[in-house]
Amino acid sequence: MLRSLYSGISGLRAHQTMLDVTGNNIANVNTAGFKASSTQFQDTLSQMTQGASAPQGETGGSNPAQIGLGVRVAGVSTNFAQGSSQSTGRATDMMISGDGFFVTSKGGQQLFTRAGAFNPDAAGQLVSPDGGILQGWTAVGGVVNTGGPVGGITLNSNTLVPANKTSTVAVDGNLPSDAVNGTKLERVVKTYDAQGAEKNLALTFSKTLAGWDVSTNGGATIDGSLVFDGSGMLTSGNPVTVSGGTITVNLSTVTSYAGLTSLAISGQNGSAAGKLESYTLGNDGSVIGSFSNGVKQVLAKIALAKFTNPSGLEKAGGSSYVATANSGGVQLGGAGDAGIGTLSGGSLEMSNVDLSQEFTNLIVAQRGFQANARIITTSDEVLQELGNLKR
Repeated sequence: MLRSLYSGISGLRAHQTMLDVTGNNIANVNTAGFKASSTQFQDTLSQMTQGASAPQGETGGSNPAQIGLGVRVAGVSTNFAQGSSQSTGRATDMMISGDGFFVTSKGGQQLFTRAGAFNPDAAGQLVSPDGGILQGWTAVGGVVNTGGPVGGITLNSNTLVPANKTSTVAVDGNLPSDAVNGTKLERVVKTYDAQGAEKNLALTFSKTLAGWDVSTNGGATIDGSLVFDGSGMLTSGNPVTVSGGTITVNLSTVTSYAGLTSLAISGQNGSAAGKLESYTLGNDGSVIGSFSNGVKQVLAKIALAKFTNPSGLEKAGGSSYVATANSGGVQLGGAGDAGIGTLSGGSLEMSNVDLSQEFTNLIVAQRGFQANARIITTSDEVLQELGNLKR
């Protein structure tokens, strides 16, 4: 049989594969996190009809004569170029700017994906649309140990932050140096005990000849009065301890200039117990919870993965990949680590399919298929002529 007949058949198969790959790319043009693939061809074995010979004496050398036996698909490679960003405004939608992958777990299998559309399930776990559980490190007391094993990230709406007992109260502003002796200024600050119960702490400042005395409804103990130098700066009397020495009132920034009264409570470090109300995503992959008591605390940190050879990953469906022998081992880290990239919330990475290129590939594949089909019909006509030699 004619070699061209089988070459044409191999060409049909190869270009059919190219059509399949191109069609899949076009079908996923709006799939979040999808990476386009491309087909590479290579020729198959060639039949030797004449070997090469070296020059000898007055006879020149000759080149080999070979006839190719067709084409085959050498491989289908994945293009991991960055896709465009689409803003969604949803806190649980995330996008990686860089080469990293989200890590998910589904049925005990570790998967990797660029699609960052996650939603909380009934158990409070962040999951992908196909049920893969987003992996990361859960914080303990607001502290994340990235050296530990990764696990599912759970955001439970019933998560509580414990009460924090007030230990420090800060006061700043100005006490008027020209105030009349006996002048009193009172400032009230809300403090908390170990159970989160509120208690108002009143600080009363009384003008004396030496400076200003401080008294509280919590039993203040001070070593003398607040004394200021000629330039209005505090020289002694700071800090004040109240409530049996459990609360320290920091007055180090208080001044005493004439004609100005601006004394104010600048803050205190206690809080009541709080319940999780919302959460946001930091650029380093930290999930930061906002609690009803105004406290913001890190709840978890999202783990990201990188590979020496991302093209060696195997597609596992659901816009996910699994590691292979040629992808290299998974290297876990956080957003901002070298080779991983940064993370942004409220956005998704769209498909990196270039429609203009894919439609061009579609035309090339179609014409290549037609040309190889013509080889087969031509070969058939030659065989028919051979059969008609004997009539």
